[in-house]
Amino acid sequence: MSPSTTDHVEIYKYNHPTGGWGSLKSLIRKARGEGLLMSGIWSTLLKQNKADGYMCVSCSWAKPAEPRPFEFCENGAKATMWDQTKRCCGPAFFAAHPINELLDWPDHDLEKQGRLLEPMRYNEVTDKYEPIAWETAFRDIGAELNRLDPKSVVFYTSGRASLEASFMYQLFARIYGSGNLPDSSNMCHESTSVGLPESIGSPVGTVQLEDFSRCDLMFFFGHNTGVSAPRLLHPIEEARQRGIPVITFNPLPERGLKRFKNPQNPVEMLSPGPGTRMSSDFYQIRGGGDIAAMTGIAKAVLALDDAAKQTGAPRVLDIAFIEEHTHGFEEFEAYLRRTPWQRIEARSGIARADLEHVADIYSKASAVIGNYGMGLTQHRHGTENVHMLCNLLLMRGNVGKKGAGVSPLRGHSNVQGQRTVGISEKPELVPLDKFAEFYNFEPPREKGRDTVETCEGVIDGSVKAFIGLGGNFVRAVPETGLVEEAWRHLRLHVQIATKLNRSHLIPGAVTYLLPCLSRIEKDVQRSGEQHVSVEDSTACIHGSFGSRPPVGPNLLSEPRIVAELAKATVAAKSSIPWDEWVADYSRVRDEIERCYPDHFRDFNKRFLAPGGFHRDIKASKRVWQTPNKKANFKPPTMLETDPDIDASRSDVLTLITVRSNDQFNTTIYGYRDRLRGIDGTRMVLMMNEDDIRRMGLSDGQEIDLESAAGDNVKRRVRRLRVTPYPIPRGDCAGYYPELNPLIPLWHRAEKAHVPAAKSVPVRVVMPE
Repeated sequence: MSPSTTDHVEIYKYNHPTGGWGSLKSLIRKARGEGLLMSGIWSTLLKQNKADGYMCVSCSWAKPAEPRPFEFCENGAKATMWDQTKRCCGPAFFAAHPINELLDWPDHDLEKQGRLLEPMRYNEVTDKYEPIAWETAFRDIGAELNRLDPKSVVFYTSGRASLEASFMYQLFARIYGSGNLPDSSNMCHESTSVGLPESIGSPVGTVQLEDFSRCDLMFFFGHNTGVSAPRLLHPIEEARQRGIPVITFNPLPERGLKRFKNPQNPVEMLSPGPGTRMSSDFYQIRGGGDIAAMTGIAKAVLALDDAAKQTGAPRVLDIAFIEEHTHGFEEFEAYLRRTPWQRIEARSGIARADLEHVADIYSKASAVIGNYGMGLTQHRHGTENVHMLCNLLLMRGNVGKKGAGVSPLRGHSNVQGQRTVGISEKPELVPLDKFAEFYNFEPPREKGRDTVETCEGVIDGSVKAFIGLGGNFVRAVPETGLVEEAWRHLRLHVQIATKLNRSHLIPGAVTYLLPCLSRIEKDVQRSGEQHVSVEDSTACIHGSFGSRPPVGPNLLSEPRIVAELAKATVAAKSSIPWDEWVADYSRVRDEIERCYPDHFRDFNKRFLAPGGFHRDIKASKRVWQTPNKKANFKPPTMLETDPDIDASRSDVLTLITVRSNDQFNTTIYGYRDRLRGIDGTRMVLMMNEDDIRRMGLSDGQEIDLESAAGDNVKRRVRRLRVTPYPIPRGDCAGYYPELNPLIPLWHRAEKAHVPAAKSVPVRVVMPE
C-alpha cells in the first residue's frame, strides 16, 4: 500500500483558534475538490441536524431542539460533501482497475473515486469486480450462508446504520443462528459500556444537552473535541463566557480545547482577537496517566474534607449522597490514603500543587460534568479509567442531578443507538425472550464474537464469513497485517457500502459489494417516502429525513438490503413480514417500541419532535440498576493503565494513535491536519524534542516504527517523518489507521476488549 503522503509536505506551527476563518476556508476548498462549490450542497447543509432535516453521518454529538442557523461543524460538513460528491465509482471504474492495483492506493484515493452505483461480485480470474443483478446477488449470498455453520458467520455493523436497519439486521442474524454481532463500539467505547454499568448501572452517560447550560464546572479527559465533536465547542464557549471553569487533561495540546472562534458569530469572526480561551486550566498529562491524575484530585478532595471536619466547616464530600446512594466508599477512601503523592506525580506527569488546585476548584462547584473520550477507554485498564472518573464524580454527588453527570463522548452517529436496539454479541443485553415470542424463532443464547474475537477467528480459520453493514473493518482493527493475510481465506465476504474502501479489496472465495443509499438521500418505498432514526451520545432519539436525490437509480436502502438478504436466507424461519417492514419503516419502529417499551414509548410520534426524545436513563434519576441497587465506588487495582507493557527502556516509546481534522474514523478527507500544522502527509511520528535529541534523530528524518510488545511478532510501519511536537517525554503520536499494524490483538482492554490504541509500545528503527 502506498504511503498516505503527497509530493508537497509542510510542517508549521498553527497558533490560530479552532473554527474561525481556517474552518471556512477548509470547507470552501473541500466543496471545490468534490465539484460542489456552485451546487445545492449549501442548502443541504442548512438541513443538517435540524428537526426537518437529516442527522449528520459523522459524529454523534447532541442535536438541539432550537438549532443554530448553521447546525453543522467543519468535519460534519466535510462528511456531507464527501458523501454527496459528484464523483461516481461504477462498473467502468472497476473494469479499468484490477484489485491488485487498487490495493496499492492509499485510503484517501480509494474513497475519492466517489459513490458506488451497482452491486458487484469479485471475479478471481480477472481480479476485478463485475456487475451482478440484485436478485442474483441476494439469491447467491443466501445460498452461501445456508451452506455454512451460522456460528462461523459474523454480522458486523458500523456506527452509520439507522435504528431501523440495525434492528432488522440483528434479527436477521439471530434468526439465521448467529450471535456474532460486533460493532464499531467494540473498538472505541466498549470500556464505557462495561465500566459504567458496574459503577452507576447504566451503559450510557447521564448528561443531557441542557445540562451544559446548568453546570458550573466541566472536566475533559482524553478527548480532542475540535476534531471529534466540534459542535460541542458551542456549549463549551457559552460556559466559558459565563465564567465556568473548564479543566482539561490531555497528552497533546489540541487546539479545540485551547482556543475557539465561532464561525457563526460575525463580530467574533471580524475581531482581531485570538478567540475564546476554552480551557481555564489545561494539563498535559502523560499518556495513560489518567488514573493517577484522577487519584490525585480525589486524594486532595479527601484532604480538603479532612480539614473541613477538623475546623467544623461544611463537609467537602457529599456525605448524605454517599450514605444513601453509594457502596464501597470506605475501600476507595483507603486506596486514596495509601497511594503516595510521589507515585501519583510520576505516573501522571502533573505536579501535586496543580492537582490540589484542581481539587480546590472542584470542591467549590455544585454541578460538574465529566466528559471523556477514547483517551480513557483505549487502554488495558480502560474500564478502570471509566470507574475512576465515576468515583471522582460520586464523591460530591455529581451524578443524577441537573447540570452534572458523566458524559462519554462517543464517535459515529448512531453507534450508541445500535446497541440500544440489539446489536450486541452479549445475549444478556438483548431481549431474546421477546424476540422468540414475537417473531416465532429461537435465537441463539450463547455469547457471540466481538470485534477482537472476530479478528482472532479470521486468523485461526474459525470465522468463515463476514457481512459488513457499513464500515472499513479490516482497516480499522489492530494487527492489520495478520488480519489482511488471513481474510483471503474466508468463504464469503459481503460489504454494504456507499464508497469504496480497503476492506472491499481483500476478497474471500466469494465476495460481493452492495451499494446503498446514504442517510442524506430520499428513500422511497412502496408506501411512499421513508424516514429513519438515530440515537445521539446523550441518549436522545432523533428522526432523520433525507432530501437529496439518490446518486444513482440502482441503489437500495439499508433496510431493503437487509430484508432481501433475510428473505433469501431465512424466509420461512420466522414470522417477520420483511416486505411489509420495508414498505413502511414506521412498522419497524412499532416493533422496536414493542421490544423496548421503556425506551421507545410512542416512538413514531415522539421521534419527529424538534430535539427528539430522551431514553429513560435511570441513573440520571439516581435509580441505580446495579446488582446491589447502589452506585459503586470502584478503586483501581493500580495507577498504571497498561501494566503488561514495559515502556521503561530508553529505546521504547509509548505510541498514542490520533485522528487529524481532515478525517473521520478511517475516512480520510485529505492531507491537511491544519490544527496540528501538518500538511501534505499522514506518515509522521510526532515526538518530544528531547526524545529526538536523545535518540540521535533529526527533524524531518525518515524512520520506521516497530512494535516493542515483546511477543516476538514483527510489526513494522515504514517511512514515517520525525516531527517535533509538544508531547510528553517518552510518548509519541501518529495517525490512525496507518499505525494500526503496530497494535497486537492481545493488547486490549481487559474486560471490554477495546484495542489499547492510546498506549502502544514502539521502537524507532532505521529504514532497511
